[in-house]
Amino acid sequence: MNTIIKLRKEEDTIDLAKKLAPSLRCGDVIALFGELGVGKTFFTKHLCKFLEVTENVSSPSYVLMNEYSGKFPIFHFDFFRLDSKDELMELGLYDIFDKGITIIEWPEIAENLLPEKTIRIEFSFDDSYRKVRIVKV
Repeated sequence: MNTIIKLRKEEDTIDLAKKLAPSLRCGDVIALFGELGVGKTFFTKHLCKFLEVTENVSSPSYVLMNEYSGKFPIFHFDFFRLDSKDELMELGLYDIFDKGITIIEWPEIAENLLPEKTIRIEFSFDDSYRKVRIVKV
């Protein structure tokens, strides 16, 4: 599946999270691509809400990973500050994939290491609105 959706307002991003949440299962990996300020963390906050997370969801930019409890355990990563694949391996990424839902912001450094069925969500700016391209195998 390869879908492009225009996000003209915040509610469109919230609706996207609401539609995706029921289809997710333990072991799913979601890779969120896009430049700074395009809505990756905003999307993640709402996706977690629809996955029954009651905790405050925040960007893991400085801690690299936040873990939340909801319908499934949720592991929220931010790889922006990582410089090498060795640093990725130190995080124990492969041990986490099967334990819940993994959401990764700035996944470029790990792209060749992610599971084949990773859901790619590519956020971008397009004139006066944002859009996402969703690639789901």
